[in-house]
Amino acid sequence: MKIEKESNMRNYSKKLLGTALFMLIAMGACVTINIYFPAEKVESVAGEIVREIRGKIPETEKQPDKDKQSALKKKTFFAWGPSTAWAADVTGVSNPTIRALKERMKARYAQMKPYYQQGRFNEGNNGFVSIAKTDGLNLKQKRDLKGLVEADNNDRRQLYDAVAKALSIDPGQINRVSEIFAKEWQKTTR
Repeated sequence: MKIEKESNMRNYSKKLLGTALFMLIAMGACVTINIYFPAEKVESVAGEIVREIRGKIPETEKQPDKDKQSALKKKTFFAWGPSTAWAADVTGVSNPTIRALKERMKARYAQMKPYYQQGRFNEGNNGFVSIAKTDGLNLKQKRDLKGLVEADNNDRRQLYDAVAKALSIDPGQINRVSEIFAKEWQKTTR
């Protein structure tokens, strides 16, 4: 009788331990957080903003014309299917902060453009500009170059924050926003 009770107790303990372990695993699985990141929207907004600040992008980098559709799509039942969305819903991402930043950056780009053409700036993969070379410049020119980079990077940081906020992107994802912008900035310096 005593042996039977001990055996039942061990079985009960094993079942209890197994149930507790299962509950812990199940709770751990429920803690997974999936944060949506609208990469296509950010790409569209970044392209629009960079073009507005810097002007046209080189011909080889242009997106396909959104008004042109293939003959197949125009003449068949595919025309009633899902159409390509060229981010028409996000091209209006703007607010007073973004507009002010774009205007400042556009004015500053006019000062920076000759330095870009001389290869003095480098567009990093992180979305920020840096000084590539200063050889042949006097002290005042080097100071001016550094001031332009600092001012532009400060505005870029604010721009990425404002775009993320306008698109309801988690602040922890701003580095992804800046990386997407980096690709657009780099297209204009080729």
